[in-house]
Amino acid sequence: MVSHDKAYQRHDGRISNQLRNTTIETNVSRYAEGSCLITQGNTKILCTATIDESVPSFLRHKQQGWVTCEYSMLPRATHHRIDRKRMLDDGRVKEIQRLIGRSMRACIDFKLLGERQIKLDCDVLDADGGTRTASITGAFIALHEAITYIMEIELIKKSPILFHIAAVSCGIVNNIPLLDLNYEEDSQADVDANFVLNDKNDIIEIQATSEGNTFNHQQYNQLYDLATQGISTLIEKQKSVLN
Repeated sequence: MVSHDKAYQRHDGRISNQLRNTTIETNVSRYAEGSCLITQGNTKILCTATIDESVPSFLRHKQQGWVTCEYSMLPRATHHRIDRKRMLDDGRVKEIQRLIGRSMRACIDFKLLGERQIKLDCDVLDADGGTRTASITGAFIALHEAITYIMEIELIKKSPILFHIAAVSCGIVNNIPLLDLNYEEDSQADVDANFVLNDKNDIIEIQATSEGNTFNHQQYNQLYDLATQGISTLIEKQKSVLN
């Protein structure tokens, strides 16, 4: 059985069910229709949204929109420089941007968006674990800001956003379930999980992997409980920033 001692002290001083310090700054890009800079601990990500008055070929003349995403890291976002060309062919990068895209599309009514698409870019400036989950939380802000913009200029009358979404990582490290892993914890985790939920705690996507030891249903529930708590806090922060 995994211990769930909320007083467990982590190397950075947090307890087991505590998020890293999170800040969200909006309107950080002069030209993008929506943008934010999200910082979680030492992870820092720039998220921008661009309105494109066209849709992919498979959606032409169907009177509905689309949302897509690209994700990347700056060459020195990590301890060692990452070659830009290698980044373009990195399967992990492609998998992450597909996750972000799926998550964003889950919260949009494409008929209300109209025949246009919103292109999201998530660029990691500094990476210290949880980049895919922080990207989702930040990308939603950029998406919301872009939709606010096209409503203000009266391209659409009603917001196509169905609900807020956010994401967080959880894991089991040294037999302890932890919320919001940084890189040091993630590299030691026996179980690594990423949760994407909406503001009703409905599940959008869950990625959970045994990195060493297997885990059981009870342990999974402990991680899910941590995630719902963390995501509720992140969505409250989103709503506060957007209001």
